[in-house]
Amino acid sequence: MMDDTSSTSRRLAAILAADIAGYSRLMGEDEAATVRDLKAHQAAVLPLVGRYGGRIIDTAGDGILAEFPSVINATECAVELQTIMATRNEAVPESRRMRFRIGINLGDVIHDETRIYGDGINVAARLEGIAEPGGICISRQVFDQVSRSIKADFQALGPRTLKNIAHPVDVFAIAPTDGGAGPSVTAPNAVDLKQEIRFCSAPDGVQLAYSMIGQGPPLVKTGNFMTHLEFDLESPIWRHLYRELVKDHTLIRYDARGNGLSDRTVDEISFDAFVSDLEVVVDAAGLTRFALFGISQGCAVSIAYAVRHPERVSHLVLYGGYALGWNKRVRTAAQKEEDAAMLTLMRLGWGKENPAFRQLFTSQFIPGGTKEQADWFNELQRITVSAEVAARIQQASGEADVTALLPQVSVPTIVLHTRDDARVPFEAGRRMAAGIPGARFVALTGRNHLFLETEPAFGQFLEHTRAFLAT
Repeated sequence: MMDDTSSTSRRLAAILAADIAGYSRLMGEDEAATVRDLKAHQAAVLPLVGRYGGRIIDTAGDGILAEFPSVINATECAVELQTIMATRNEAVPESRRMRFRIGINLGDVIHDETRIYGDGINVAARLEGIAEPGGICISRQVFDQVSRSIKADFQALGPRTLKNIAHPVDVFAIAPTDGGAGPSVTAPNAVDLKQEIRFCSAPDGVQLAYSMIGQGPPLVKTGNFMTHLEFDLESPIWRHLYRELVKDHTLIRYDARGNGLSDRTVDEISFDAFVSDLEVVVDAAGLTRFALFGISQGCAVSIAYAVRHPERVSHLVLYGGYALGWNKRVRTAAQKEEDAAMLTLMRLGWGKENPAFRQLFTSQFIPGGTKEQADWFNELQRITVSAEVAARIQQASGEADVTALLPQVSVPTIVLHTRDDARVPFEAGRRMAAGIPGARFVALTGRNHLFLETEPAFGQFLEHTRAFLAT
């Protein structure tokens, strides 16, 4: 059996499928006029796909099939398409109006140079089939990400059994307004951070998603566990940090392999791969010298990079991190049992709809969080990474060891850690700082591993970090 894996790969993508409602009737009534009108409409709406960062896969007949790296962009494209079509239909007799039905799904797809395949596409096509003329139907996966970023009249249609789809799909509709004037959506202004999402390829072919926001000296945030370039901008877990950082810097972020908009299905999850991915992203972004910011397991990756490329790192900011992974630290028997139980929980309960399986993990990251923040973090886990990859990342992080590299760090460094961090021991951060020549160590007030907007640690972090980066 031939192995074609070299010419195909998998990735997570937002799929938009569209067709004209009643197209066969229109063709039967006046074929020439229908083809002429369709081509005119396509000339007006097809450029939207590229404008929103998408790629047209097929335009056979009256259909449109397109993929987007951003689910928000896919939905915004669909909304504008329907709005343009509503305007174009205003002067057209009712019987001759062309109204698109659109379905959008977020799913794993197989792609080669020209085509994409998989159930993710099939679901989008079935959603298109049940959409109202002039309307949009989206899957639960799409709704989870766009509902907080796009102000729209979302209507829950509930689980639907779709043809040739094994399991029922939870469907939401953005319905057309009266008269078919387009979906009842206002301009999406929930996110005030404008970012450009791009992709680059790691040496093993993994596609890494990265973005640039703001203006000023470049600040690169090393990829870490459970991030999503789009979702994080609205999350109460991350948004406050990013909104502050971009006031003074061009912030470059990326989703680590297996996470967010980067490839989710990957062969290698290792510390060396994480360091290599950071090298690839900064090269793709065209950066020569920049400040580097690591959080949690991203600290060890940042240290390794700074030792390899000291001429490129102007400042090193390390928060909530460690030089020695959890599996290499001295632990009691009880701690070893707890760590083993956590891995088992991640494998078995991570992707379950019942958030109780994820709550234990949440309590380690933000024990002082509100219910809303805990709910967001529970959802963040489900959206950003699969159970299998989450467990593999946890294991790889446990084996990290950059203690031998600490004396070789030659760039200005600041290390910050909350005193009662429930996820990474305070002592791990202290030891990391003590091993780096000339590093400044700042103990922050709090017990959340990821500081929240309203707690003192956040203000303290900004004060010390801004002063350090200004030097």
